[in-house]
Amino acid sequence: PRESCSSPVLEGSSEAFTEISMDITHLNQQDVAKRWRISPRTLERWRWQGEGPRFLKIGGRVVYRLEDIQKFEAEKLREARG
Repeated sequence: PRESCSSPVLEGSSEAFTEISMDITHLNQQDVAKRWRISPRTLERWRWQGEGPRFLKIGGRVVYRLEDIQKFEAEKLREARG
């Protein structure tokens, strides 16, 4: 399932803190595989070969940021030749 991170982050010196809202959506391997109608094993192979979209690996868990998935899709977009 998709996960959304909306936790505040405090930034600045000890005298003044600024709260920054983070709204990042993450997709797991199954979500991306369903989105593209490919096997999850294809994503595993791409990671192993250094191909495919950027990903995060945190504590042995692989997730993809939605912005990285969309960027990868945009890079693969091709115009029809006529």
